[in-house]
Amino acid sequence: MKFLFTPSSQFNLANMFTFVNITAGILAIYYISQNNFFLAIVLAWIGGAFDIFDGKIARKFNLSNEFGIQLDSFADFLSFVLVPVFLVFQAIYSQAELGIWILLTAIISIHYIIAGLRRLIYFNINSDAGEIENYFLGVPTPLGAILLWLVYLGATYGYINVYVVMILMTLIGLSLNSKIKVKHL
Repeated sequence: MKFLFTPSSQFNLANMFTFVNITAGILAIYYISQNNFFLAIVLAWIGGAFDIFDGKIARKFNLSNEFGIQLDSFADFLSFVLVPVFLVFQAIYSQAELGIWILLTAIISIHYIIAGLRRLIYFNINSDAGEIENYFLGVPTPLGAILLWLVYLGATYGYINVYVVMILMTLIGLSLNSKIKVKHL
């Protein structure tokens, strides 16, 4: 079990937590495709919890390395970009009678995915293993996912309509690569 505490191991303890995040994200996508949105959201939140702990474990046991940074970003892309976009698309856009507007929802969804991917690539290029900045520049993808989850709830409970969802999804996507400073927790 020494590999769990070896920084160069691809299967160190921090990375194992990241693998659980990835697994939760994959399962969330499956349950979204089955229209089981509640279970998908629970899995997304489980993935989020493991995302918090993987970083804390990596710092506590000095397990940060380039592989872990890349793995964590892949997990973030899956759990905090693809899952919430797929949730909004499947639960809100595909349920609404949008006609030609469905094309616009696809463009907005793809824009959000590209924005999230750009955000994560930019973060990887500018990060060093084990270092933490005081502020993120632009909204981090986990916060973007939480905001999209709130949009989903607002639409599900009838507080906002599908057109407001489109506007909010666009704005949140733009905020991922903005100059907004978000304090690191």
